[in-house]
Amino acid sequence: MRKKVVFMGAKEIGSRCLRALLKAVKADAVEIVGVLTRPTKLDQGLSVGELCDEYDLPRLESLKEYLALSNVDIVISVQHDQILKKPHLEKPTDVAINLHMAPLPEYRGCNQFTFAILDEANRFGTTIHVMEKSIDAGDILFERRFQIPDDCWVEELYDRTVQESADLFAETLPDLLQGDYTRTSQEELVAERGTNYHYRDEIEEVKQIELSWDAERIQRHIRATDMPGFESPYTIISGQKVHFER
Repeated sequence: MRKKVVFMGAKEIGSRCLRALLKAVKADAVEIVGVLTRPTKLDQGLSVGELCDEYDLPRLESLKEYLALSNVDIVISVQHDQILKKPHLEKPTDVAINLHMAPLPEYRGCNQFTFAILDEANRFGTTIHVMEKSIDAGDILFERRFQIPDDCWVEELYDRTVQESADLFAETLPDLLQGDYTRTSQEELVAERGTNYHYRDEIEEVKQIELSWDAERIQRHIRATDMPGFESPYTIISGQKVHFER
């Protein structure tokens, strides 16, 4: 029986995951009953919205419209920008999952690529987990890890994670649809892996560089925060921002 799926997503990774879901539609394993998306700075190629237009997928304008749907088996969130509350999470009969482009429970929240570089982590990853009321804290269903290259820049780590995330989603989608997975509690992993939660506005603090820092720290903060399309790292001289440019 075809699973009725709602897809909530954006950015390049959202588009790539929706394409994988469309292959499942073609194989008659899925019916996409709604898509909720918004344009972002990190859209690449055909956005999620443009894919909806091309494949005549039903667009949802709000979470209220999502709740009004008659039948939903699975909700898939990929870089969706709204926090889902209890009624949203309880709507699907099977599961509501999120693809979080970072290893869990180590990097919950936002700007995980930046903080991995600042932490001088040597490994990173991507995770598909069950959504619950606490953000990025639900049981892990699927994950993969990979090495961070030496002197990695944030754009490089982001691009690698997009690729790894798209591969993970495509490879595990059949198991997700069939319910063929084991749930691993993140709380069981905290002692071994550690955990941190980073907020969206923290990026502004780590972009500001002090010239009194040693050269390695300055260079690391530049590598961690210089993302095309966003304000570049800077220092303050005579009360004015002076940006570092590559």
